[in-house]
Amino acid sequence: MSDLAIELHWQRAEPSFVPGKYSAEHLLRYNSSYEVQVDAAPDWGGKAGNTNPEQALAAALSSCHMMTFLALCAKAGWPVASYHDYAEAHLGKNAKGQMSVTRIDLHPVVRFDTGFTIGDAEMAEMQDRAHRYCFIANTLADSVEINLL
Repeated sequence: MSDLAIELHWQRAEPSFVPGKYSAEHLLRYNSSYEVQVDAAPDWGGKAGNTNPEQALAAALSSCHMMTFLALCAKAGWPVASYHDYAEAHLGKNAKGQMSVTRIDLHPVVRFDTGFTIGDAEMAEMQDRAHRYCFIANTLADSVEINLL
């Protein structure tokens, strides 16, 4: 169907390559023009000001979920005015005892045009549908929770 790519570049800055004594900071380039500094999560020695892969994973899921939700709402005639999310990736050990992103929580807040309202059950069902159709969520399987306020 589609092949979607990024470019990654890492260059050692230290004189020697020794465990725990080198920087993991690297550059990701999207579409040959947009660049993001990436590093390990701060708990693993990375710079807090850089994006880390776990945040990028949460961002990919949040973005995919939102775009799927918007497409479903447009088809249903729901006039979405704004969408905000706070996505959080949780690190821990998986069933095999390996470090992993064990869960990603989404906290979407949706606002509609003045005068349009839906019930909590309808919103929960639409968010569930968005989760089921989201490409990234389908890749991650069971590790996503959607928390509606």
